[in-house]
Amino acid sequence: MIPFLIRRFATMVMTAICLTFIVFFLTNLPPNLEKVAKSEAGSRISDAEVQSWLERNGYAQPLVIRYGEWLGVVPGWTREENGTTTGRCIERGQDPATAPRFCGVIQGDWGFSTVFKEDVGGIVTKRLGLTGWLMLFVMLLMVPLALTIGVLAGMREGTKLDRSLSTFSIATTATPEYVSGVLFITVFASSVVGLKWFKGSATSAMDDITFANFFLPVLTIALYGTGYIARMTRASMTEVMTAQYIRTARLKGVSFANVVLRHALRNALIAPFTVIMLQFPWLLNGVVIVETLFNYKGFGWTLVEAAGNNDIELLLGCSVVAVFVVLVTQLISDIGYVFLNPRIRIS
Repeated sequence: MIPFLIRRFATMVMTAICLTFIVFFLTNLPPNLEKVAKSEAGSRISDAEVQSWLERNGYAQPLVIRYGEWLGVVPGWTREENGTTTGRCIERGQDPATAPRFCGVIQGDWGFSTVFKEDVGGIVTKRLGLTGWLMLFVMLLMVPLALTIGVLAGMREGTKLDRSLSTFSIATTATPEYVSGVLFITVFASSVVGLKWFKGSATSAMDDITFANFFLPVLTIALYGTGYIARMTRASMTEVMTAQYIRTARLKGVSFANVVLRHALRNALIAPFTVIMLQFPWLLNGVVIVETLFNYKGFGWTLVEAAGNNDIELLLGCSVVAVFVVLVTQLISDIGYVFLNPRIRIS
């Protein structure tokens, strides 16, 4: 297990470096840098003034050097003008002699947001916490519901119950969140139908989560993911129920309930476990539509604001979090799969 973890960690580090470099390259293309210069120095400045601003603020250096500065493995740039020393790691009014040489992601300096006028680290932490609550309640609703539907359908393959649950699963997966979300708001949170059971906005949930202001966004996301997990669970359960050891247990007189719970269920959950773990990256980035629809200012909403306003530092911060979540969940998925499947553990 230890050599496996070492190899996985090495792969994770290399993958993170490659992915963040690609995002850094795309966000630092010349048109994007020009927009940053005009947003900071004035929209009517000339091309020469744009180039001058980029040179003064360290954007004229080679891409690899700037990526190393952002990462924190290359010393930050410095510049002297009129007897005053400025630089990436030198804060306003700080003595250059006391300023650190390295100030990147590794050192905890994620940059400054040009839109929110705050440190990127603080913004990402706050918004990620809000989305974390949303992900938690979605998983608490989605996973038990999907597993129950999948197991019940797989136990009785070809029956009316199986066909009904399979139809429900396909319908939920085929319905986008922006469709189901609008329908839920119209039916349960507006005066069109008259059922004002819930609130059509989740803005108040940012300060105080209640059933009324948080259930609709949770239900909207959960239903979309339920069908996929349920279909995977049904397929796995159907395959396990036709295995030879299940037939042997039935011939020995073991009750159907014990066959399902003690013999079939654990093996049937091996494949769905991987799918469930992959829902975390999807939830982190896939809540963009729902958070925008319900005006819930979480991680997805922040990502949209950063992209729409060309906030490079905030986009890079969001990309670091997204890459980290994807890699960690895949690692947990691989480790869990090894423990659930004895054949992989033995090999």
